[in-house]
Amino acid sequence: MSYDNRKWVVLTAAEAGGVDFSKVVEGSANTLRFNQDGSKTFVKYDGSKPSFLSGKTALTHSQMLTELANDEWTGGS
Repeated sequence: MSYDNRKWVVLTAAEAGGVDFSKVVEGSANTLRFNQDGSKTFVKYDGSKPSFLSGKTALTHSQMLTELANDEWTGGS
């Protein structure tokens, strides 16, 4: 699958309540993945950045893979 037009945005757990799920790939809060301590999550979108993510850094697929390889997401040491 090509992710050329897809972007990822890391959010704090508190920010997850403000997600407009009609504008992102995830269907609901129940489908969000959180880091090991539950303090961060992320959403992904295709095309233009949704307005509720304004001011947030959008990551490419390779950048997001690097982020998810960090110990805070994998639980590694």
